[in-house]
Amino acid sequence: MALSDDQVKLFRHNGFLRLPGRMSDETVARLKEAIHTDVANEVEPYVRDKNGDIIRLSQVLDRDPIFRETATSPLVLDSLESLLGPNIELITNRHNHSTLNPPSRGYTGLHRDVLQWTRDIVTVLFYLEEATVENGCTHVVPGTHLFNWIQNLGTKSSVEDVITDEIRAQEVPVPSPAGGLAVIDSQIFHRVGTNLTTGTRTSMTMGYVSVDELAGVQDPYRILVRGESAYGGNVARSMM
Repeated sequence: MALSDDQVKLFRHNGFLRLPGRMSDETVARLKEAIHTDVANEVEPYVRDKNGDIIRLSQVLDRDPIFRETATSPLVLDSLESLLGPNIELITNRHNHSTLNPPSRGYTGLHRDVLQWTRDIVTVLFYLEEATVENGCTHVVPGTHLFNWIQNLGTKSSVEDVITDEIRAQEVPVPSPAGGLAVIDSQIFHRVGTNLTTGTRTSMTMGYVSVDELAGVQDPYRILVRGESAYGGNVARSMM
């Protein structure tokens, strides 16, 4: 559903928002089944933890159709249209993965999804299991998407080195029920929480942008999922 004016203002101010609505139980079950099937069959590409267990499946949009079906559903795009406008693209070379977040993962540092504000994206988190403080729900530092002093550091790993204790003290968890959805500005400082339980906290992550009306060529890593690929540049657009 579309976001209210208050919800849009909260997202702009805080850098994150719990989206209205939830995925159906059937959708959650199909996503989890597809994830566990590919983990069991070791379908590449994937990431293993220090124990050799698969903790992330990459490029999920190229796997079972349920991933793209969910990522492009009206439940998601209707809300994103309130933030990104009528022309929306789904990114395939940032996020586009599912994670299990097992206890073995340990602590992950605060980071941003992209470094440059001119390349800002909107990240949607799809929670396939209940996300609690105990099992490692997402943590954010509200408002830090508005900080511009951390630009041009060069690498995402260097972000953690310059975050002050005052900033860390404002970190808050964002729990969610199974089937819940959250959206964050890619510039906000955030991290995956530490899982202190014996189970997993499975989720899926996707990135979205507004159509770039000055893009001279079609980016092969972007999929138009709503509206049109409107071009407004002063030179002819190349189809290469």
